[in-house]
Amino acid sequence: MTSKQRAYLKGLAMNIDAIYQVGKSSLTPEITKGINDALEARELVKISVLKNCMDDPKEIAGMVAERTNSEVVQVIGKKIILYRESKEKKKIILP
Repeated sequence: MTSKQRAYLKGLAMNIDAIYQVGKSSLTPEITKGINDALEARELVKISVLKNCMDDPKEIAGMVAERTNSEVVQVIGKKIILYRESKEKKKIILP
């Protein structure tokens, strides 16, 4: 992913709400599956890491990206933004 594409996705992600929250149980298989399904449906997903989660958001982002074959667009504070192109049809056209 180029820096121009990453900047474009960051701009799009500013307007979306976090659809998943990672809490004290950290990353469970259910959360990973849900994020995987959301990536297929939306392509761009924002995840919030709650204060009671003791794991580092950057580590969580890396694990989720690896498990879902997606790319980490940004980790800022306790927000994670992931992108993966949909297999069925593209919803987001990257520059």
